[in-house]
Amino acid sequence: MKVIALVFLLVAPATALLPDLLEKLWPEQEDGVFDGVAKIPYKDLLNDNSYIDPFLLQSMKTYGFFYVVDVPEYSAALEHDYMKQFYDLDEDVKDELAIRRHNPANKNAYRGYCPGLDDVENTLQYKNLYNIGPHETRGASVESDNVMEKLRYDCQEPNVWPETGNCTFDKGFKETFQAGFEIRRNIGRAFIRSIARAMNYPNLPALFAEDEFSAMGLRKYPIRKKINSNMYSDFDGTLLRELEHIDSTVTVLSTFNNGGLEMLYKNQYRAVPVTGENSFIVNIGKLVDDLIDNKVPAVRHRVTEVDFDRYSITYFLGPQFDANIARSMTGKLTDAGQKYTIFGEWIKDYLGAIELFYY
Repeated sequence: MKVIALVFLLVAPATALLPDLLEKLWPEQEDGVFDGVAKIPYKDLLNDNSYIDPFLLQSMKTYGFFYVVDVPEYSAALEHDYMKQFYDLDEDVKDELAIRRHNPANKNAYRGYCPGLDDVENTLQYKNLYNIGPHETRGASVESDNVMEKLRYDCQEPNVWPETGNCTFDKGFKETFQAGFEIRRNIGRAFIRSIARAMNYPNLPALFAEDEFSAMGLRKYPIRKKINSNMYSDFDGTLLRELEHIDSTVTVLSTFNNGGLEMLYKNQYRAVPVTGENSFIVNIGKLVDDLIDNKVPAVRHRVTEVDFDRYSITYFLGPQFDANIARSMTGKLTDAGQKYTIFGEWIKDYLGAIELFYY
């Protein structure tokens, strides 16, 4: 991998120092299958420094993901602490924020709290989730019989935030995760720009100019009290907490210091190094893979069962509502294009399985 990197570095700025760049992108680690995964500095990614593009692309092609590192003014420990505080709140307090499916008295359908069910007979994925989107307010309601116009309005559902009476907590929680949302959105969009440059797809970023239905999920996987046969992998018999799957859009993931995440590499699931205090994992899903002509894999992954309460944050960046998803960047019909033209149409059907989309 580092030999290949020497060739790619010919496109780096003339002032760049070779040892420094190699150390930034591949810091020394213990020997492991994912040691070659690129580690892209946050500022270089966001500043559109083109020298990162071949490293990022090679990592995505080889492993299906890369890390974003050295994020200024970001603290994973602070996010982790606020998540623990939130999930320790009384259930009646959290119920005020529950999505309508769980609390019919509430108006919020997608943004807010979704409690998990420790029910081995009826659910395979016992996890709690707090869903945050890009909107804090929403315009006037739509008086129209047009289904897509109503859906466009629904996609702009504003966030709901805790009001516990503890002003310090309420303010800190909201500000921390608003900032965290923005960091992850910046990463997702900068990744799209990098892939577009590397693949010579100049029209790709326009599909992501808006993000009406992007989402950040604060997940807690409580310790299970029971298990049954449905929780074991059909692939290799491993006991799972999150089923084996591929995502749909662009994913920016924080695992903190919690193990359990595994990705499929050369037909074997391998443990993925945690994101720790100051990094993120980025991968793509099936929809985005098709848009870029299946030149980068949508990596299959899972979470194995662990014996502790596991916390993670997932952020999903999808195309804008009106983005044409029927054709790839070279004009090929995508799998989604066999049924849909724009992303909004795809979302309309996906909302029926909203828990699969987020949870």
